[in-house]
Amino acid sequence: MAGTDYYAVLGVTKSASDEEIKKAYRRMAMKYHPDHAKGDPKAEEQFKKISEAYAVLSDTDKRRQYDRFGSEGFRQQYSQEDIFRNFDFGNIFREFGFGGGGFKTGKHGGVRFSFGGGESPFDFGMGGHAAARGSDLEYELALTLQEVVTGTSKTLDFQHEGRAERLTVKIPKGMVTGKKLRLAGKGAASPMGGPSGDLYIRSKVKPDSRFKPDGHDVLVYRDVKLTEAVLGSTLEIPTLEGKSVNVKIPPGTRHGTRLRLAGQGLPQMRDAGRGDLFVVIHVVLPKQLSEEQQQLFERLAATGL
Repeated sequence: MAGTDYYAVLGVTKSASDEEIKKAYRRMAMKYHPDHAKGDPKAEEQFKKISEAYAVLSDTDKRRQYDRFGSEGFRQQYSQEDIFRNFDFGNIFREFGFGGGGFKTGKHGGVRFSFGGGESPFDFGMGGHAAARGSDLEYELALTLQEVVTGTSKTLDFQHEGRAERLTVKIPKGMVTGKKLRLAGKGAASPMGGPSGDLYIRSKVKPDSRFKPDGHDVLVYRDVKLTEAVLGSTLEIPTLEGKSVNVKIPPGTRHGTRLRLAGQGLPQMRDAGRGDLFVVIHVVLPKQLSEEQQQLFERLAATGL
């Protein structure tokens, strides 16, 4: 259902509440469920569509990703199995009065639904009883922080079904560790003559000597002297773009304080903003004091400091 407007499928607006979405799905499921529309292939196909829409819009995280990236971007990150994974539609249908049944992932991939009345299961998104699709594959891709900032193009060399494969892929900016890029049909071939699975490229950011990524935020650790922490100071901090900014250390800054530079972190995928850059302060205590320093600290102690 690439390019599908899930809100339009359920006949609700983008601002619809969770309850409104559930009511819309219940109403349409009553109409198109195969228990009520037996033998109608159009009804079966419509039932698949509304079920996929509900699987996405009833899940808080999936709905947020769908709203942010749109249908095409969403389907680059979620396969058919991902959409229906962990959903217990059997309970929902029993609530609607349809009896048992439920979704499951097929042995060779694909999503299937079986009904409590003994009907044969059908495959979601695979043309009725079409042969099961091939397995999905995953490729871990190492990226530098700079490549995450700007995006890049990578040529992948890997072994696939006993033969060498080479694939050039455009990597969008914002591919922080754990983010996935879906290449439809580039996975394993179906053992039963069905469509091939998908290839998922999962990113892993390489360690960097200056920056420590934390999701889309970035941490920079800086040592400051005790006097700088007490009296205040200014630090020169590098940015991901290779520039530098001056950051003021307020008087009385404590060890472990994080100073936030909004919007200076790693970009979100598909131009959805940026994370923040945090300067983490490490107050360095002297290991040894000179005689003069010792006297000064003793005088400070006498004042109650």
